[in-house]
Parts: sequence; structure tokens; C-alpha cells
Amino acid sequence: MRLEPKPASSLVATLAYPAGAVVATFVIAGLLVLAAGASPFAVFAQVIKGAAGSRFAVLETLTRATPLIFTGLAVAVAFRAKLWNIGAEAQLYAGGLATVVLGTGALPLPAPVLIPLIMAAAMAAGALLLLGPALLKTRLGVDEVVTTLLLNFIMILFVSMLLEGVLKDPMGMGWPQSERVVAEAQLMKLVPRSRLHLGFVIALVAAVAVWVVMKKTTLGYEMRAVGHNPEAARFAGIPVNRVLVKTALLSGGLAALAGFSEVAGLKGNLTLDLSPGFGYTGIVVAMLAMLNPLGVVAAAIFVAGIFVGADAMSRTAGVPSYIAQVMVATALLTMVVAIMLARFRIRWR
Repeated sequence: MRLEPKPASSLVATLAYPAGAVVATFVIAGLLVLAAGASPFAVFAQVIKGAAGSRFAVLETLTRATPLIFTGLAVAVAFRAKLWNIGAEAQLYAGGLATVVLGTGALPLPAPVLIPLIMAAAMAAGALLLLGPALLKTRLGVDEVVTTLLLNFIMILFVSMLLEGVLKDPMGMGWPQSERVVAEAQLMKLVPRSRLHLGFVIALVAAVAVWVVMKKTTLGYEMRAVGHNPEAARFAGIPVNRVLVKTALLSGGLAALAGFSEVAGLKGNLTLDLSPGFGYTGIVVAMLAMLNPLGVVAAAIFVAGIFVGADAMSRTAGVPSYIAQVMVATALLTMVVAIMLARFRIRWR
């Protein structure tokens, strides 16, 4: 068996492979539900109802999708240039850390000035965190998969140290958490009496902005060229190392916005459980979207719906909510296979 590159696929074929991956995911998950002794149709109906069956469910799904859009965009940007950023979780916490450092009263500024300033600081923190692995890759040839993955643990331990030390809230009754950000640093709620906040709109704007950068700018062209063939790009005069560094700065900044939105828009302070794995799930989101920035929005809402719907399903159908994690992991595997089949043809000898 060998793989042969396919010619450019039609739009129908491009959409058919991801759709087939989603169908395969539900088939595999259905078999697991059957093994658990429940009806797949009843369970999936409960998942859909829990994710989109009411106003509250829809708003919760969009709220959960907000950080996934940011981390999905971060991964999509990096992977497009074949910069394997596995450290979106660390960059998320870096953004959250910058948010509480500047947003707890250090800068007495009005909201229209303070919020953009904190956003810029959060993006800078995430960008600088990924800059180190990018320089190690371009200057010394160090594998960025290892460095970015290890930075996740280093960053969480660093945040833990700060929350037990200088950033610990004296009014937090001993819990390892920071002080709450001031009202001027908080993102407004989009819908009264809900958790959906302005971060969702910022995420949508970011997705459109990244799409414009990827499709309409010189940097986007250089990123795609480096991702397709770095040696050919270098021969054509594209500064490959410089493009990788720029990609790292953009990717790290986008992931850090997830931490900013969670702190300033949802929780109000920094805790160790700020992220239940949004950085890692962003890899699944980006792959489901086939690295398309606009597709990241749909993929993030889909994945968020699975998690929100599974929480509701586990209370009614008696099936563990861990089925959501199995579905997301299966979706990643099937999407990888779908991408391979979309680009290559299998030849049997």
C-alpha cells in the first residue's frame, strides 16, 4: 500500500470528508453507548437537547465555545505554518495572569481604555511565552512539540506558586485564587441573567481577522508557503525563520485571549481550574475545522455543544459524561484520517 497525492479536490469532496468524519464519530460513540446499556438515539437526543434545546442551553454552549475559538485559532495559525504549538494551555494561563495583574486595580482607568490595554498585555504575555520555543526551533533545531508541551506544566506550577503567594486573595478564605478584577476590567454580559459575555464577540472578530490575514496578506501567503514546503519557500526567498517567529507571536497571542476572556468575562479571578483543558481541546477544534479560521467557530460550537449536552445527558440517561471526551478524541482521530484521504489516494500493489 502506498499513498499518492491527489489533485485539487472539489468543494463537495472537501466538505464530504469532514462530514464523514463527524458521522463516523457518532457511529463509534453509538457503539460505546450500546455497550453501556443505553439507546444511542435516546442519548444523542439528550445531548442535542442539553446543548441547544433551550435558551439557557444555547447560551451555555456559546459561552463554553468562546475560549475554544481562541485556542482553536491559535492552533490553526501555528499548524498552518507547521509550527506544532501544543502549549496553548500555558499561553491561556499567561493571558489570565496578565489580566489579573493589570485588572485588579493597578491601573485606575475607565473601561474603554483599560479593557483594550489588558487585552494587549495578555496577548503580549502569550506571544512572549511561545517566542522561546520558536527561537529554540529556528536557532537550535529544538523540537517545539516537546518545549511547548512542557511549558504547559511549568506555567501551571508557576501560577500555582503565585496564587499561594503574592497574588493570593486575602479575602479568599484560604483558597488559592487571585483577587477579583475591578468592574472597569470586566467584559459586559451580552444577554441579561446569562454567562455569555463580550468575549464571544471578540472571538468572532478574531476569527474573521485571522481569516483575512491568512487569505489576503503577504504574511498569510508566507505562512502557507512555509507550511507546504519550507525548503521551497526558502529557495523562493521567503525568510522561513522570521515567518515562524511571527507565526509564534500571533498564535501565542490568540491563545492568551482565551485566558483573558475567561477571567475578565466569566470567572472574575484567576484560579488553577481556569481551564479544564481548553488548550488541548483547541487542537481538536482546529483539526475539525481543517485549519480554516472561519471553520474554527463552527467546530468550537460543535465541541462545546458535545460537552454541554453530555453534562445534561448524564443526569437523565444514566450514561457517564465521559462519553463527551471519547467523542471529542474520536472526532480528532477520524478527522486526521479524513484529511489524509482528502489529500492522498491509496494505491494497492
